[in-house]
Amino acid sequence: MNLKVLEVAVLSLACLLFFGCKNDFVPKPSGQLRLDYKVAQYAHFENDCPFTFDMNESAIIKGKTGCNFTIDYPKMKATIFLSYKPVNNNLNILLRDAQKLTYEHVIKADDILEQPFVNSKNQVYGMFYHVNGNAATNAQFYATDSLKHFMDCSVYFYAKPNFDSIMPAASYVKNDMQRLLESLRWK
Repeated sequence: MNLKVLEVAVLSLACLLFFGCKNDFVPKPSGQLRLDYKVAQYAHFENDCPFTFDMNESAIIKGKTGCNFTIDYPKMKATIFLSYKPVNNNLNILLRDAQKLTYEHVIKADDILEQPFVNSKNQVYGMFYHVNGNAATNAQFYATDSLKHFMDCSVYFYAKPNFDSIMPAASYVKNDMQRLLESLRWK
């Protein structure tokens, strides 16, 4: 009888180990990298170009060719491309080119919101575009005084366009672009 009890005990122990020690692997919940950026401090930018504006102190101006240059955000892998052109009876062409550049992103964009900008006091008129979705750019604008000056500006990230992952940086730079437009003055 002791042999029977021993067999039952061994069988019970084997069943307990076999059924009781399962390795249930639970996948780690997916998370997002939290990107916090310091509050933007703005400095007035002025050089020999026929315009001035405020820009983020942490950004770096590079690649200056005439009055066309880039404003780089190295920590965010983002660059604002700023292009200035004088108006010489070609305002319609300049406007059409700026709008065409924006709407080339319609293939990847979920939505493009147009926000007109009017600063009559300083004669700055334009359009700010919010491009939503996985497009190469999420913000663009053009500005003009309709007589002498025209500027267009767009931001690009050096990363695969995945709006969800770059949204914090994209929002930060978009706010800087809006500040640039709102502070833009012609000389």
